[in-house]
Amino acid sequence: MNFLQTLKKPMVSVAVVCVLLACIVTLQNMLLPPKTYVDGGMEYTHYNNYLIFKQSFFHLIENKDLYQQYPQEYWDLYKYSPTFSLFMGLLAWMPDFLGLLIWNLLNVLVLFFAFWKLPFENNRKTLFALLFLVLELLTSIQNSQSNGLIAGLILFAYLQLERGKVELAVLCVVLTMFIKLFGVCAFVLFLCYPGKIRAFLYALGWTVLLAALPLLVISYEQMQRVYKSWILLLQNDPPNADGWVGTWFGMEAQTTMLLGGSILFCLPLIRYKHFREKKFKLLLLASTLIWIVIFNHKAESPTYIIAVCGVAIWYFTQNFKLENTILLLLVFMFTVVASTDLFPGKWQENVIIPFALKPLSCVLVWLKITWDLLSYPNFPACEKT
Repeated sequence: MNFLQTLKKPMVSVAVVCVLLACIVTLQNMLLPPKTYVDGGMEYTHYNNYLIFKQSFFHLIENKDLYQQYPQEYWDLYKYSPTFSLFMGLLAWMPDFLGLLIWNLLNVLVLFFAFWKLPFENNRKTLFALLFLVLELLTSIQNSQSNGLIAGLILFAYLQLERGKVELAVLCVVLTMFIKLFGVCAFVLFLCYPGKIRAFLYALGWTVLLAALPLLVISYEQMQRVYKSWILLLQNDPPNADGWVGTWFGMEAQTTMLLGGSILFCLPLIRYKHFREKKFKLLLLASTLIWIVIFNHKAESPTYIIAVCGVAIWYFTQNFKLENTILLLLVFMFTVVASTDLFPGKWQENVIIPFALKPLSCVLVWLKITWDLLSYPNFPACEKT
């Protein structure tokens, strides 16, 4: 009876659902037949991204170049840091099913527990916010991606800052950087808290320590070669042609739009007098989570779980406003649902993808958040806290 009563608790119930989803997706990926990524190409598993991460560890300890094509093992390139490949050694020795299951659970549960700890008004709002994430989280873990983990780490950084644990907050952000570099943008949150010099020193220390970790398994000379290869890959990694900037303004507008987006992102920082107010910090957190996706030139569909987290935080930490609800529904329809099998395939091929509607609704929300930050606290949804 005690066990059944425990299951009735909202947090436990949602956690159980998250675990079941990770297990089902893992089993699905293991059972689905191989697929090709180009017509007439080699066949690969449905958990190809996990194999990229896993094999990078073996390439690291075998002194191979992590950033070359290995078509006999997986499709595409490994693009994360050498440190991340070392961490994947914790799973690489396991059978694929077990390693993939733990990887998916890590992405789901880190995000879930961080999200549950956010200061929503009540458990009901927390529950609705989590339900809003479910489909997009499924899209991410079906692709064996790391985006749930990245979003969770950024949220934990915010939570640790609220507790005054600067060193742990910095560690969370630095860890995201060693997965995907855009995590560095989360350091903007530290402007709202005391101890900025201490945070900088911790950031420097954690970065050096994590960057040097591959020395546990490779020589200093090999580590230099690996990092040079990684930097070269990042420098020559072309933007996605089907992103919203390229679709709507042309590829030549990438730099201009990034500059303009960066200025708009930083503009609310002039409201520094409100840095200590919880509502303002939550809006800034939401803005950051969306910005690092919509202005990321390599963002793919599974990356949008990070942006959708920002949308959920923005909406469910405010009072009801009709315009906000309309924007939320647009995100749910065109960002969340439109990339799933629930949406007609012809609509995806002929409307959603060609017109870049998946990111567009998030862009509209981000512009609204920017306006909310600039007009803070003069809009009704933000009482001072």
